[in-house]
Amino acid sequence: MGQLNPSGAIFLSAGVPNPSAKHFVSEGDSAAISAAVSALLYVVLGRRQLVWGGHPAITPMVWAFATSMEVDYGAWVKLYQSAFFQDEFPEETAHFKNVVVTPKVAESLPESLLLMRQKMLDESNYAAAVFLGGMQGIFEEFELFKERSPSAAILPVMTTGGAAAKLGEQIDAEVGLASEYDYIALFHRLLEIDPNERRYASPAVQPANVADRILRPTASPPSD
Repeated sequence: MGQLNPSGAIFLSAGVPNPSAKHFVSEGDSAAISAAVSALLYVVLGRRQLVWGGHPAITPMVWAFATSMEVDYGAWVKLYQSAFFQDEFPEETAHFKNVVVTPKVAESLPESLLLMRQKMLDESNYAAAVFLGGMQGIFEEFELFKERSPSAAILPVMTTGGAAAKLGEQIDAEVGLASEYDYIALFHRLLEIDPNERRYASPAVQPANVADRILRPTASPPSD
């Protein structure tokens, strides 16, 4: 994996697998998925823009964590939804200021989802994609993402189970993604975000040069 674009967004593809769903792939670990979402937000928010499609189980997790951070989450988080699910949006969707609702296509769920995903992956410049849990949509978003952002990092967190675990096996993912549960350390390392990087209220005030974002310890005064 080469050096990541420090100005690039992070794409999140995630979901909690439902064994009764038509597109179920394999069991997921809901606790691990929740922990990974929280860890990703802790590492990324105020430092990189996060983009995702509004999965009903994930959006409330993002909202709960985003509101605890002292940054303008509306500037750092971009949420895509398809109008096909207009009557099923999680109530937290209304709280986000940066929501893109794509139109229904001929009353077709597959075509409506495809349009949403195409717009979502075409309208930002990405440094990486993180895959957590999920079902068949994980594979569909992976293929679209890889096609549009071939130089970006692909990070299927296999310990969250579900389709992300299968995707990691398929692409022979980095070994830490299959074994590490310290998600904060994992994301700092693989997303190449220094733990000492400052958080900014919005991308508009963030320095372009990464070195200028790092919080340097102040020198201690000389002792007598």
